[in-house]
Amino acid sequence: MCLARDPGARIRDVADRIGITERAVQRIVAELERHSYLRRVREGRRNRYEVQIDHPLRHQMERSWTVADLLALGDAEAADPSENTPRLNAVPSSASTRA
Repeated sequence: MCLARDPGARIRDVADRIGITERAVQRIVAELERHSYLRRVREGRRNRYEVQIDHPLRHQMERSWTVADLLALGDAEAADPSENTPRLNAVPSSASTRA
């Protein structure tokens, strides 16, 4: 979510923002890259991260969801947490149009 909002964020900044260690963020980013959810692009001495928003989620029951659907849930929750609580068992509206 942090790298989707700020693709140029440093790993250290992400760690500080979400309250985990820098090493934990490095492991998460490496796993997301390994599974093609995230792509690292080198820009000079910095990295920029590209979130692959059309990539489907891994779990068999959630394959109709994409990364974009998951990010949209997080954005809705951030906008109004009282009305938009993400439900993992919900079917995204875009899933009904996918075959």
